[in-house]
Amino acid sequence: MAQKPSIPKGTRDFSPEEMVKRNYIFDTIKQVFRLYGFQSIETPAMENLSTLMGKYGEEGDKLLFKILNSGDFLSKVNDSELAGKDSIKVTNQISEKGLRYDLTVPFARYVVQHRNEITFPFKRFQIQPVWRADRPQKGRYREFFQCDVDVIGSDSLLNEVELIQIVDEVFRRLNINVVLKLNNRKILSGIAETIGEKDRIVDITVAIDKLDKIGLEKVNAELEEKGVSGEAIGKLQPILKLSGTNEEKLEQIERVINSSETGLKGIEEVRTIFNYLKQLDLGTEVELDLTLARGLNYYTGAIFEVKAKDMEIGSITGGGRYDDLTGIFGLPDVSGVGISFGADRIYDVMTQLDLFPKDRVTSTKLMFVNFGPEEEKYCLPMLAKLRAAGVNAEIYPEAAKMKKQMNYANKKGIAFVAMAGENEIADGLFTLKNMETGNQQQFDSRQLLETLTK
Repeated sequence: MAQKPSIPKGTRDFSPEEMVKRNYIFDTIKQVFRLYGFQSIETPAMENLSTLMGKYGEEGDKLLFKILNSGDFLSKVNDSELAGKDSIKVTNQISEKGLRYDLTVPFARYVVQHRNEITFPFKRFQIQPVWRADRPQKGRYREFFQCDVDVIGSDSLLNEVELIQIVDEVFRRLNINVVLKLNNRKILSGIAETIGEKDRIVDITVAIDKLDKIGLEKVNAELEEKGVSGEAIGKLQPILKLSGTNEEKLEQIERVINSSETGLKGIEEVRTIFNYLKQLDLGTEVELDLTLARGLNYYTGAIFEVKAKDMEIGSITGGGRYDDLTGIFGLPDVSGVGISFGADRIYDVMTQLDLFPKDRVTSTKLMFVNFGPEEEKYCLPMLAKLRAAGVNAEIYPEAAKMKKQMNYANKKGIAFVAMAGENEIADGLFTLKNMETGNQQQFDSRQLLETLTK
């Protein structure tokens, strides 16, 4: 019995039509990255688990896809450990590699490994798939592309400003109405110090980062469960409910955490960024959100998150400053900052809001109808000229019935069909049909080229 074809949950196939749209997103993002002086790199889909484990916090580590060692991977595991069903111990012995969870930790590994070949500050972008053993749901996939852009080897806040400009430019070009939420990890550390829970900064940030998703009551319950005192949770409430303009929020939080040197440093950094932004003509709303934490442990300064205004979906871009990410690989005190564009969620937003340009939906602009060998010989030189001029064009591969060829053009959404029979060949012409309007005109080769390259 034939096997029913299927793919793993949380993964997707993409049709040619969908790939045209996806490539429109990737091409747009790449163009903007290059505009700001960033260069591309690639790293392997799998990394050593020693590279990945412990870099994302406990929650992130649970979501790593681990790869079984090749060969008889159970042969070196003793029977007592197998019988004890200690999955962590057993996994560590049967798996040495894992699929990358994001592009940032592999990037840190790359920087350290290639530090003698790199010019600092190093401005890189990377567009590749990542994998997370997450529960699939709307807007959340187990395999998805990230489009990362980072500057490493510089602690200047101009880098943060430039990343905000990149966000603004990308979403302007994609025609997505977004809000960029900004916070600073130092402010969060200052809050933890002020409420008397300095050592629980990770528990606090992981919990409050879920505020939008699960609400204040459940965040408080999670904090209590993690051992944060009731007094500290009480002190946290007014901070989580801060409102007003960006400057008003900064003034309010400054009064609350004025005893924390770290917290005040974070406020100063955020103010500096906002002062730079005042000099720029940004179309994107930038909002200070003091509940924004982004659970990953490696952020140390600015934190970014971008959300679509016209559709309910999770963040479509996020990132932040990390002052010592490369330290985990033996190269301490190298500061960096970066953001990641979630191409799959951006695709979902653009599809639902019908934002893709109509002329980008098809990859073929013109098809030559095939009437037979003589007509093929007549059309092929013209086909080559059109392609050389950048026109996506093809010829139907065989002299099939006209109805079949036209159906093919219609199903592919091809805008124009060119026909050359005995009469056209005798006169050195082509008949061009507009598939949308049905209008037909005759052109010589020069006129045809001019018409299709306008």
